[in-house]
Amino acid sequence: MFSPFTTLVHSRNNCRLSRSAMEAPPVTVMPVTGGTINMMEYLLQGSVLDQALDSLLHRLRGLCDNIEPESFADYELVYLLKGQQGNPFLLRARRSMMHPTAPWHLRYLGQPEVGDKSRHALVRNCVDVATSHSLPEFLNEMGFRLDHEFVAKGHIFRKGALKVVVSKLFRVLVPGNTENTEPLSLSYLVELSVLAPAGQDNVSEEMRNFAEQLKPLVHLEKIDPKRHM
Repeated sequence: MFSPFTTLVHSRNNCRLSRSAMEAPPVTVMPVTGGTINMMEYLLQGSVLDQALDSLLHRLRGLCDNIEPESFADYELVYLLKGQQGNPFLLRARRSMMHPTAPWHLRYLGQPEVGDKSRHALVRNCVDVATSHSLPEFLNEMGFRLDHEFVAKGHIFRKGALKVVVSKLFRVLVPGNTENTEPLSLSYLVELSVLAPAGQDNVSEEMRNFAEQLKPLVHLEKIDPKRHM
C-alpha cells in the first residue's frame, strides 16, 4: 500500500516531474532553489523586528560566504489530505514569482524529532521535487484540499553547508492573487538550516555556534511546531 506521497511520486507521468531540476539541495521552509529526495533538515528558527532588519543583514554579510545574498519572492499553497486516522497529510506547492517559467516545487516535511535533548536543532525529513506548472490541478485531482496560501519574500545567505533564510511573510487577501497581499506581522522570520543524510547530528553543534554569533540581534531556537498550533 503506497503512502499519498509515494503515490504522487510514482504518478510523475501525470504531473511530469522534472529530474533535471533535482540536482541542487532542497530548501528549508522558504525559497524555491532545487530538490533532493530523502534528506534530513536540521533547523533553528527565530524572528527579528522590521527596524532591526538592516543590522541583521549587515551581520550576516560579515559572517557568511563572500557572495551576494540571493533574493527571492515565492508563492506557496499548503494542501491537506484528511485520512481516517491520525493527522492530515500535508504537502506544500511553491513557485517563484521572480522566475515565472521555473518549475513548481512539491515539498513534504516530516514530523519533527525534538525529543533528543543533546541535539541542538530540530530535525525532520525533507522531500522536495520539481514539477510542471500543473501541480495545483494535480493535487486537487488527487483529493487534496487547499488549506491556506501565502507569499514569502526575502534573502538567502550561505556559509558552507549552512543556509540562513530571512523572509517576510504576506497574507494573500484575494485567493490566487499574489499582487493583493498584506504583511502577517511586523517582523521577519529567520531560519538557519542544514540538509544532511540521517545521523549527521554533529551539524547541530556547528549550527549552535553560528547562532551564538547572531545574538543579541536574533535568538535562534529549536522550536517544536506542535506547541504553536
